[in-house]
Amino acid sequence: TNMELIDQDGERLRFYDDVLKDKVVVISFIFTNCEGACPLMTRNLTTIRDMLGGEVGKSIHFVTLSLDPVRDTPAAMKEFAQTHRADEEGWLFLTGNPDNVNLVVSRLGQYTDNLEAHTTLLLAANVRTAHWTKIPPNVPPQGVAQKLQLLLKDDGAP
Repeated sequence: TNMELIDQDGERLRFYDDVLKDKVVVISFIFTNCEGACPLMTRNLTTIRDMLGGEVGKSIHFVTLSLDPVRDTPAAMKEFAQTHRADEEGWLFLTGNPDNVNLVVSRLGQYTDNLEAHTTLLLAANVRTAHWTKIPPNVPPQGVAQKLQLLLKDDGAP
């Protein structure tokens, strides 16, 4: 979907055109009031980002989507990102109109009415080649980094 979302800096972005198109992405799902899995997952993603070095923001992009867009304002997303050393180039924290956010999250198969029961599954993709994969939460950071590097090398050939 190409719904309009808002990043942690208040910039309006189209989900497909501005966030996904022709990129290798890893997508996570959080809510800023979370005291359990969300901070831990974000911490793991910062470890993965550090392992990937200069790739993040150039050839690999991190996207974190709000599961609670009513409370997760751009300012709340910014504060969460800063608190967890994740407010950096190449990492978008997206929220926005609840209908838009919920549609995007639903299309990605991650919507839940119960925030506490949300998945900590990561989605990763080489959007250009339409190669999508699910990464379970028990995959260690090194394994996630390797999956992202493989997606980066995917040229779409059978």
